[in-house]
Amino acid sequence: MSIFDKKRLTNETFKLDIERMRRGWYSDKYFENINRMLISLSKDKYFYAGQYHNLPKGISAEEISVGDIEVEMQWFTRRMGKTTVVGVDKSLAMLRHCTGYFDGDKFVDTSDKLEVWAVHDGTTVKYDGDPTKVQPVIKVRGRYRDFALIETPTLGILTRSSRVATNVYETFVASRGKPVLFFPARFDVHEVQAADGYAYNIALQRFNKDHAQELGAFVSTDAQGDWWGGAGGGTVAHAAIASFLGDTAEAMMQFANILPARIPRIALVDFNNDSVRDTLRVLDAMFIKYRQLMDAGSQEEAEKYKLFGVRLDTSGSLRDVSVQPLGDPALDLGVNPRLVFNVRQAIDNAWESWNLPDRWKEAGKEFCRNVKIVVSGGFNPEKIRKFEKLEVPVDIYAVGSYLFNNSDSTSTDYTSDVVRVKIHGEWIDMAKVGRKVGENENLERVW
Repeated sequence: MSIFDKKRLTNETFKLDIERMRRGWYSDKYFENINRMLISLSKDKYFYAGQYHNLPKGISAEEISVGDIEVEMQWFTRRMGKTTVVGVDKSLAMLRHCTGYFDGDKFVDTSDKLEVWAVHDGTTVKYDGDPTKVQPVIKVRGRYRDFALIETPTLGILTRSSRVATNVYETFVASRGKPVLFFPARFDVHEVQAADGYAYNIALQRFNKDHAQELGAFVSTDAQGDWWGGAGGGTVAHAAIASFLGDTAEAMMQFANILPARIPRIALVDFNNDSVRDTLRVLDAMFIKYRQLMDAGSQEEAEKYKLFGVRLDTSGSLRDVSVQPLGDPALDLGVNPRLVFNVRQAIDNAWESWNLPDRWKEAGKEFCRNVKIVVSGGFNPEKIRKFEKLEVPVDIYAVGSYLFNNSDSTSTDYTSDVVRVKIHGEWIDMAKVGRKVGENENLERVW
């Protein structure tokens, strides 16, 4: 699956649309045009007949079958800085199953004629902006027309998956090791969820390896966990609270009553834009029930009423009731540091108003202080770094649309270049001006 287990995923996981991919359905049309041209030249037994070749002196340009030309191609990213590479295994599956040509309606598989080197998913590459100093993640040698149609889809999966993974990785770095919930499913079509969730998990493992952490994965849909055996998690949405007429506490009490205890109880407390009040209402109601069940000896049932956390998701256009206005209105809106401090203080002190008997005071205090704060809504590494610098008492960050960000700083575009051609049995450099053969010590022979 990655550098972490040295195993590669196969098409049993990806379930490629092999038939249409072989026919160029997913390929830019110019690759299909090139493919048709080279096949035709091969059938016509055409040999290079031009005058302006770039072959070195002493290398004959005679009897070179352009239609059957063998090339060395390399795939690499142009994202500045470090990139967490994901998408290699799926690219290899495309090459494995879609390399070849059609003889009438019959596909002739020539993948065994390729020489392929690749890194593992989870590898890191660097790029400083110099296109002559790239670190390839895949290298292939073989007859170009046999795999020309695979260039588009391989670049696509590498670009998207590496972008998501690198955005995730940088978010974990910004959070200084606090959990990051993967919440971007709603911001793209559902077909990409499995690949995106896999990219998140690889980035998480990369972060754990680099920073000696043991953070667990959290995705929001089952599809996001499909390629690596994960499963979606979550608790209550705003729609559920609306269904309970805006009563957040009652919504959480019924959630706790019905759902198994293994699902964390995280209350979404911004529905009424009074996060402190609704947090305390939820906390009070759940502790009362918890205490009753514990006193009755029903410890297993009582576990269902432990509040794992509260989530703050205040809209960026609103100022929560608990946040007093400052000079700059922008500092008052959305999930801001003062809101989090207000909620933390309210949670930690809630037990003091419960008039508990002495034997319950310590348990009540612990019940409150074990409640975590989750924040969501517009979070990205920059905002997270500001929160961490101010030591805002956030326990978990939920991040959504930023993880798909594709701006100048996060653009992870991959490209592939032919850098050598095989002429009379010898490999000759043949890169376009400004490019050259790249090296990467992490490339391994695949087949």
